[in-house]
Amino acid sequence: MEQLCLKSFVDQGQEITLFSYDDIPNVPQGVIRRDGREVLDTDNFLKYEKKDSFALFADLFRLHMLARNPGMIWVDTDVYCLRPMTYDTPDVLGFELPGGQRVNNAVLGLAPDSPLLAAMLDYTADPFAIPPFVRPKLRDEFATAKAASQPVHVSQQPWGVWGPMMVTHFVHHLKLAAKVLPQEAFYPIAFPDRQRFFKPVAEVEAMLSPQTTALHLWASNKRELGLRYMGLPPKGSYLDMLVTKHGISPSAAPIKRRGNRVFEAGLIDHVGLEDVRLFTDIGGTAQSFAIAAHGKWDCDIQLVDIDHRGRFAPHPSKWVAVYTKALIGHGIDPKRISRAGSQNALRPAQLVANLNGFGDINKIKHLETVLPRLLDHGSQLVIDIRKGSGAFPFLKEFGTTNTVSTTEVDGVPVVRTILTADKIVARDDESSWSAIATTLAGKDGFFRESREHSFLFTPRSDTLVVTFDNVELAMEKRDDRRPWGYSFIEKQGWSMLGVMANGWTWYRDPWVAAQFDDLRDSGFFARFRRVVFYGASMGGYAAAAFVAACPGADAVIISPQSTLDRSVVPWETRYKTAWDHDFSGPYGDAATASHAAGTVTLLYDPYEELDAGHAARFTGPNVLKLRAPLLGHRLGSSLQQMGILAPVTLGALNGTLTEADFYRLLRQRKTFSRYQKELFDRALGMGRPALARKVGRWVLTRGDNRHIRREMLALDQAAAAPKAVPA
Repeated sequence: MEQLCLKSFVDQGQEITLFSYDDIPNVPQGVIRRDGREVLDTDNFLKYEKKDSFALFADLFRLHMLARNPGMIWVDTDVYCLRPMTYDTPDVLGFELPGGQRVNNAVLGLAPDSPLLAAMLDYTADPFAIPPFVRPKLRDEFATAKAASQPVHVSQQPWGVWGPMMVTHFVHHLKLAAKVLPQEAFYPIAFPDRQRFFKPVAEVEAMLSPQTTALHLWASNKRELGLRYMGLPPKGSYLDMLVTKHGISPSAAPIKRRGNRVFEAGLIDHVGLEDVRLFTDIGGTAQSFAIAAHGKWDCDIQLVDIDHRGRFAPHPSKWVAVYTKALIGHGIDPKRISRAGSQNALRPAQLVANLNGFGDINKIKHLETVLPRLLDHGSQLVIDIRKGSGAFPFLKEFGTTNTVSTTEVDGVPVVRTILTADKIVARDDESSWSAIATTLAGKDGFFRESREHSFLFTPRSDTLVVTFDNVELAMEKRDDRRPWGYSFIEKQGWSMLGVMANGWTWYRDPWVAAQFDDLRDSGFFARFRRVVFYGASMGGYAAAAFVAACPGADAVIISPQSTLDRSVVPWETRYKTAWDHDFSGPYGDAATASHAAGTVTLLYDPYEELDAGHAARFTGPNVLKLRAPLLGHRLGSSLQQMGILAPVTLGALNGTLTEADFYRLLRQRKTFSRYQKELFDRALGMGRPALARKVGRWVLTRGDNRHIRREMLALDQAAAAPKAVPA
């Protein structure tokens, strides 16, 4: 806020001088710097003790500055220059509230011979003076204390006693109210309405007038910014407009504290690291800390998506999208943000945050499998530890701790601590995906990886199958820890190029596109007699999109998306975490990119409305659509449970699968419990109980289906119930 206000004067061409007693970082260029001792040569910096505020010294300093610097106007560093501040009179001060009573001193200009200035200098010469403008009861208390030879020092008196309270008193006492500018001059947004600066621009501008030359932004707003807005102006707000207008980067200097209250962004001042390449947040409770870290070190940000028991979420938790949106909203490139949804996806970080999480609200033991993969030698972990949680003994094996602050929550001390990992934490590197993939590639293949994706090539024959999968699924859900279809492709003796995503990325990282461009341009695909791109759902999208890198290759896609571009498929309500990805470029729209393929074999359930919508966008003459009614989006799983995935896939990949072959194999669905259930429920949903009974009898005479058996019983009971007879 101070940077913004100072720079506003510079940008208006208004000469602005900053007095200080110590060096101050990040002062905007063009601000004149002067030593405060030129005005008051003292080390006695008075403050309002009850609020721990040096505003008391600032109230005194401005009076002496005006006396020693004719023509100078004092402005607080939370005053924004809206227009050049030129006036016909040396007396510059304004009413703070409607009614023409209270005068504020955030903007104050007085001639050295001003009777108002003389009166205030005289009054402040006695730090034990009893203010005539406080409540009578308080005056009596001060008088009693003075009579007992225990006068009350100004530092123990109410806030503002040498500020607005004193200025207001002497303005009216000396009958100078006519010299005071109206409220709209400096305080059109009064203190009770101060949070309007967090509102849209139009709402604030409607309250300004041509008489408004400066705006008091109210330093107390820093507390709200720190507590509610991560120390940064809300996007789209008036304050956000101001920082943008003046080229201020809030994330480079977020609001870190207000008085004794240290906000999360202020934690970076306690971190003893010179370089941070990766910041990690466990559980998503340190947004402002992450933004501040990125602003200071330009680091990547890793979000560890685990629940209160330390278990990884199978799909991105809701907080991940909210967190990511907040980071992007503050100018962080989405490519710099990653989600770790599995053990294998965790990357060691220089700085890790675990605020209000494990060791405080949740049990610290649930971090025992996570921390060894996140901490490296010299890493620092900022963590909240509740007394009695056992966190300190737990952390001893990782390093040493240092207390930052202590608070009480529900009467129990909670210590904010920084752990410095002073020894290398052992990792089972042999079990990582990188190690496994390198072994699978062997000396004749290759393994390439980036932060979010990897390419594994295993050579075997002149047929190449390009598959798309998720590292998390491979490492956490499959016993062999192999990419999707690996064993099946290996049995056929085919070569394989496995493209792996570290999360639900939809492969929209430019690095992935660059790899396919390189493989195409280097003649990699030309080495093979037959090339087939193969994938399901997100992988199906990628197979249909990146087949364009190898024109003429076939694609086999199961329940794919065509794109998640909201302007193209506004009806797609799933996969919100990827809605903000860029789906432009030659590999962006799979329905268009797949025109370059030989044959596109598309398997989908026409009754899955969203899948059918995507399938309808594949309109090329090279598309063979194979419908699998009532088998759902997870069609591959259904086909596998029916025992026909292998022959369907084999025929599709080797180019021999016909429609007749597929629908002959699909007859197996008649004995598949999911299909039976969906067919039965669909008949009921259409209001055709007789048809549902027919389906139910057919199923139950050939086996059992618990769902249908229970529903048939309910139908029988409903039919046997006595019917009401009209009177």
